[in-house]
Amino acid sequence: MTNHVQDKTIIVTGAASGFGRLVCQKAVAAGAKVVCADINESQLNTVVNELTDVGGQVVGQTTDVSDLSQMRALAAKAVEHFGRIDVMVNNAGIMPLAFYADHADASDKWSQCIDINIKGVLHGIMSVYDQMMTQEEGHVINISSIYGNFPVAGAGVYGASKAAVNFLSESLRVEARGKIKVTTVKPTGVPATGLSAGIVNPEAVIGILGQNQAEFQSTMQSIADGQVDPKVVSQDSMGCAVLEPDYIADQVIYAINQPKGVTVGDITMRGSGDYFVL
Repeated sequence: MTNHVQDKTIIVTGAASGFGRLVCQKAVAAGAKVVCADINESQLNTVVNELTDVGGQVVGQTTDVSDLSQMRALAAKAVEHFGRIDVMVNNAGIMPLAFYADHADASDKWSQCIDINIKGVLHGIMSVYDQMMTQEEGHVINISSIYGNFPVAGAGVYGASKAAVNFLSESLRVEARGKIKVTTVKPTGVPATGLSAGIVNPEAVIGILGQNQAEFQSTMQSIADGQVDPKVVSQDSMGCAVLEPDYIADQVIYAINQPKGVTVGDITMRGSGDYFVL
């Protein structure tokens, strides 16, 4: 297969952990030039050092995606080091699930969610737009979620933020037709990314699980206890209910690894036996 990732300049936000870190690793392995961005300077430096140690062409920049000036500086650094921007992966995000009744505990995290999940993606688009339009080619990949598919209890703000990502993505696709490709990636539950650490009220997962909540929680506990049925976590089983983060990162690379004239518009990755009703 032709390698369309080779030599592309790719910016990845939220690069210090989770999907972002994996995308950076896989992009470097495919021969891309990678600009890693994250608000956590220490973890970011660790990732950059790991990638440069294996021969990767990598630079890092501590970046708060909610700050437009920092995002513009990130894009400028990519151009300064590598001469262009081929792909922007807007990956940074948080998931503060909570009911409206939890507002006293959740309000600050909800505001942060809006700043990171909505404004961060918008800032990512804005920061690379002029460069990509001048190049007359580019690719924006936005990490959304199945939570953006439909409103449910427990995810009013988080779901709205991901629905906004879907709207931002499709609007960009229509406006930048023929110059900027746009891909929206919608992961399902992938516990190993650590995204669940931002949940305010654990009971708020009921919206995405519905009638499957009790079974899901039992399965998660069995995984934690090391007693899970192997069929539940095996990629070779139709009962696979929990995806490894690698599978999502692979789809980001898959979307990048297409000819200029081909866009992978939307990707939803599921375990064949997942518990999610969205």
